[in-house]
Amino acid sequence: MALQQASRNWLGVSALGAGFALALACNESSADGGGAGGSDGASGGSTSGGSTGSGGEAAGGSGAGGDSSGGGNSGGEPAAGGSDAGSGGSNPDSGGTGGSGTGGSVGENGWALAWSDEFDGTAIDATKWEHEVNCWGGGNNEDQCYVTDAKNSYLEGGMLHIVAIADSPSGPEGGGSGNDGIVSKGHSSARLRSKDRGDFKYGRIEARLKLPFGQGLWPAFWMLPTDEAYGGWAASGEIDIMEAVNLNPSNEVHGTLHYGGPWPENTNSGDSTTPDTNAWEDFHVYAVEWEEGEVRWFVDDLHYQTQTDWFTTAGTFPAPFDQRFHIILNVAVGGNWPGPPDGTTTFPQELTVDYVRVFSCAADPILGHGCGTSDPNVEPL
Repeated sequence: MALQQASRNWLGVSALGAGFALALACNESSADGGGAGGSDGASGGSTSGGSTGSGGEAAGGSGAGGDSSGGGNSGGEPAAGGSDAGSGGSNPDSGGTGGSGTGGSVGENGWALAWSDEFDGTAIDATKWEHEVNCWGGGNNEDQCYVTDAKNSYLEGGMLHIVAIADSPSGPEGGGSGNDGIVSKGHSSARLRSKDRGDFKYGRIEARLKLPFGQGLWPAFWMLPTDEAYGGWAASGEIDIMEAVNLNPSNEVHGTLHYGGPWPENTNSGDSTTPDTNAWEDFHVYAVEWEEGEVRWFVDDLHYQTQTDWFTTAGTFPAPFDQRFHIILNVAVGGNWPGPPDGTTTFPQELTVDYVRVFSCAADPILGHGCGTSDPNVEPL
């Protein structure tokens, strides 16, 4: 692997026990082509330590994240024992090995590696990731078709590459549109999710990423509810670990929660920060630490945001962020938030993913309390 997160020093102490709240699903699942915002269109107590990152303007209602039907707002090597066992079950469509997976020992701040993809294999691991396929535009008027083509998503050099290309594709609208008619878009891209292959409730979820840049580019590392227990988007929640729009010269990245009622009765809250070097030139580690009643956001282990206040119209706190969520990685082009590409935008543009890792809290694997870090100067929103 490339540069690793130096702050993680692993200890040889066995951790993962029965009752761990991360649900590592072993179901086979076919692509349903859903985007965020509908049923299977899927398209939340601090400890001591840590330091703060630079602030940045609040994302607030700017539109960070959530796709919605009809519109919407717009670390170290793996712990010892990290073989693929239990990381998602068999899948006859697997195109090759995807890297190391579950297992782990207790590391710094009490985290135990539970699930990961290091992308060291020869093909994207279909036991961990599913391609979503549609030309819907996410309910945000985005200008891409998400496809399975190797030119748009592949492994190379121990990395996952998700590439947006200006090639004017056509395909079924699909997603949350309810329409399978053929539409045309200006760009092709890829959107991968871990639904029914890696579904998680509480823990630390992180990825080491280098982002695409330019007017109209919208990379995202985020989570949607696997079961939609409280109803359609965003009543069942959305956790945006990292989103960025129109990078270069801006270097701002956002973290956001979406919740409330089903669209259009939804709302969101969030904040943003600026990495210490350009996000499109260098890799950075983007993470959330999610426990019962609290979510904390980090860039390169610098804590910049905490949220402890949210709601759903269909349940009581800490709902909706008390259910299983899955991971999504994608590059959108255009849309209500970034606006369209312009004459300054160059293609292809690439989201490069060194790894994705999920950790459980060894001290409290059920509710996630007692692990991680919290800067006392970062007040909850």
